[in-house]
Amino acid sequence: MNFELTEQQRMIQQAARDFARKELAPHAAQWDRDEHFPAAQVKMMAELGFLGMNVPEKWGGAGFDMVSYVLAMEEISAACASTGVIMSVNNSLVCWPLETYGDDAQKERFLKPLARGEKLGAYCLSEPGAGTDAANQSTTARRDGDGWVINGVKNFITNGANADILIVFAQTDPEKRHKGIHAFIVETTAEGFSVMSKEKKLGIRASDTAQLAFDNVRIPADQQLGPDGAGFKVAMSTLDGGRIGIASQALGIAKAALEAATDYAKKREQFGKPIGAFQAIQWKIAEMATQYEASRLLTLRAANLKDRGERYGEQAAMAKLYASEASNHIAEEAVQIFGGNGYSKEFPVERHFRDARITSIYEGTSEAQRMVIAAHRLR
Repeated sequence: MNFELTEQQRMIQQAARDFARKELAPHAAQWDRDEHFPAAQVKMMAELGFLGMNVPEKWGGAGFDMVSYVLAMEEISAACASTGVIMSVNNSLVCWPLETYGDDAQKERFLKPLARGEKLGAYCLSEPGAGTDAANQSTTARRDGDGWVINGVKNFITNGANADILIVFAQTDPEKRHKGIHAFIVETTAEGFSVMSKEKKLGIRASDTAQLAFDNVRIPADQQLGPDGAGFKVAMSTLDGGRIGIASQALGIAKAALEAATDYAKKREQFGKPIGAFQAIQWKIAEMATQYEASRLLTLRAANLKDRGERYGEQAAMAKLYASEASNHIAEEAVQIFGGNGYSKEFPVERHFRDARITSIYEGTSEAQRMVIAAHRLR
């Protein structure tokens, strides 16, 4: 196996790092405090090709591989994890299903502006009563003439309050359960669509998480994504790739926490010497570094399999499971190394600690990832 990055991959990684350090890192703490959505910086990411990284140039994207996406996501998330998830959702959960299941007309109309960053997307699967049990959809879609009418509520939707285009999953025949679910493309300008509320969150506070309402939202038939009854398949296959994105976000948070803790351990003195000279701190740093490197290898492995066109669902679940839980542990240990300062908002590890927590919950909890991995192994 070749662990060397290509020249293009190194250039993308460096471009993401330079952008993140200049345009994101200096503002991330303030955005977190103010719950400020970084719209201007999202537009800058679009100019770098980071909102449609894996979409072919033919459809407005950058045409980069999945490994490049992981590298860029890690750098963006290390500086501002909120900006990282905005980027991840547009790439993994919106552009990918449109490219994979959309027809040419849908790609021309919806995928191109999303991949170029002219529009922003959101993925609407979760509901108040449908989290891990994603097949339990209460949102409905009924045929009406030459179109569909959608009714329901979607919960915990990243980018929901700022999105232009939504991928919406709705039940068309409750008796068929998951086989009755359809996928749809909905523009947020549609009559009957509204943002009900925005969540007040522990972390990832610069990324909006919204509850969305669909009140007799009428869309034409050509905005159905994929064939009849294929919505659940669209949703689950999309989440496979999305897990690589969240693993990359977790990786970035872990990197930032590890670097901050290592730097602090070199400078902070107690008992006449840097705290990094004490074995208690050294062992923490060693474990954190090992977990970070293992997370990175798992995530790049899943991305590489996807690039090669091989099955990657199990490896994506493993990467998401391990990287998210490692990120939580690394951020927690970073706070411990900082001691009382780690509990203060004056230092970055407090934010990394809060941001890391969601990575083991959204786009499939750690428990759900274990179910996925076990299902693959027990076939």
